Amino acid sequence: MNTQAVSDAFLRLVKIMDELREGCPWDRKQTLQSLRSLTIEELYELTDAILAENWTGIKEELGDLFLHLIFYARIAREQEKFSLDEVLNGISEKLISRHPHIYGNVKVRDEEDVKRNWENLKLKEGKKSVLGGVPVSLPAVVKAIRLQEKSKQVGFEWNNSNEVWEKVEEETRELKEAVDSGDIRHMEEEFGDLMFSLINYARFLHIDAETALERTNRKFIDRFTKMEQAIVLSGMQMTDLSLEELDAIWNAVKKQKRYD
Repeated sequence: MNTQAVSDAFLRLVKIMDELREGCPWDRKQTLQSLRSLTIEELYELTDAILAENWTGIKEELGDLFLHLIFYARIAREQEKFSLDEVLNGISEKLISRHPHIYGNVKVRDEEDVKRNWENLKLKEGKKSVLGGVPVSLPAVVKAIRLQEKSKQVGFEWNNSNEVWEKVEEETRELKEAVDSGDIRHMEEEFGDLMFSLINYARFLHIDAETALERTNRKFIDRFTKMEQAIVLSGMQMTDLSLEELDAIWNAVKKQKRYD
């Protein structure tokens, strides 16, 4: 890596941000609050590119995110809250302090030791709970994954996948009992418990539950769209067909392509 080239490119972007903030009416108008939703959109665009393994898209979206991060730091500097160098030095100091196996004398055996050390260091820094760093506004599936990963670092973890699957089966039975009771609130609670257990099971299988569900979403969209197209080409409308006829077309579409 050409360190000087990276440094020059970064400083160029910082300079452009300063020029835009001072000279562009749109950029001058932006606040932390107005940028927030745009940043979330950019982040999701990056995750879309990652899921598609679109390297050109990943490169572009990373650039957009860099711009947003520098934008926030510029606004903070204007309000005399902090500067960009404070942000960069802050994360550098955090990384050094939380990697004593690299910058100190601590010995680790594997990545699990690293994660445990990370959480213990956060508690020593004043965190009241190992779960305290999980953002409240995270999507529910991602939040469940993060909660499980963090609780694991302090030993709150199943021994093996068989134990987790037994929990899945237990929660399935409890959901069925809740359905039989007709109590909506109880059904919702047990459904949530089942989902949480399934996410845990996915983690033991080394599967990212969020990615798995999103791939299924995209697979459904692709198949459903192809089914719609097939029906239009036949001169009919979906509402003209029975569920059995729609299912037959769906199965024909499924055979057209094998999904990973």
